[in-house]
Amino acid sequence: MLKDNLREYIIARKKELNAVIMAHYYQPAEIQDIADLVGDSLQLARQAAENPAQVIICCGVKFMAESAKILSPDKTVILPSSEAGCPMADMATAEALRQKKGEYPGAVVVSYVNTSAEVKAESDICCTSSNAVQVVRSIPEDKVIIFVPDKNLGRFVQGQTGREMVLWDGYCPIHDKLSLEDIKKARKRHPSALLAVHPECRPEISAMADAVRSTAGLLEYIKNSEAQEFILGTEAGFVHTLNKHCPDKKIYLAYEQFICKDMKLIDLEKLAGAMESRENRIEVDSKISGKAREALDRMLQIS
Repeated sequence: MLKDNLREYIIARKKELNAVIMAHYYQPAEIQDIADLVGDSLQLARQAAENPAQVIICCGVKFMAESAKILSPDKTVILPSSEAGCPMADMATAEALRQKKGEYPGAVVVSYVNTSAEVKAESDICCTSSNAVQVVRSIPEDKVIIFVPDKNLGRFVQGQTGREMVLWDGYCPIHDKLSLEDIKKARKRHPSALLAVHPECRPEISAMADAVRSTAGLLEYIKNSEAQEFILGTEAGFVHTLNKHCPDKKIYLAYEQFICKDMKLIDLEKLAGAMESRENRIEVDSKISGKAREALDRMLQIS
């Protein structure tokens, strides 16, 4: 089917299903353009909980679709690609987290939303890169904090809050790959550009950046900055978002292969197929969902 026909079908089918299409900033351009809502993990989590649609089409990866289901248990949540996972989320399991909690009795577990439902259920509060600093600041200073699973985000939060935390040995393979050599090369090519990076990057990268923000934060920073050129230290799909919102700005990827393959598994054909068949529905066991919901709800109460 031609792309124009696919788009027409998706729009018509969305009305039939009473559905909303949500897409992460890292999704392919064609998916962002047809989505009703485009955002980062925190924005999509809030919108999933508040949107009146009965069917949520989550164009992202599994942990995002699980979060949408946990926050909207009575709604149908569909992930167009069942293979869309997150390597960082896979680095933490509920069993391993239980063992770690046993080593630190009474500790508060802060889990990044980039985790499975099972890990969230073992956590006290979730966070995103948008509100991780605020979440950690909300925890009493006499409490030990276990931060799961991104050690790079954890180190960034430690630097912002002064809180020592027990950091999980996890990371985003895409952001963690960005090296000082990549930055040196990018700055040599674009000497007038500011460096804006995601906090999932390594600490030495964050330390030399002009701005360290979540994806939504990067959008606001670049949109409001007087500068005209930026070296971007996050996933390639976000360039499309920035070009739409900041057409007068020049955006350069910190390195050309800044691509999350999992975020690129959904295309118009898969989206249309999932909406037609209503397969790849996301289900979360009620016992797990209830506990995970508490951690997500606490996160959503912190701006």
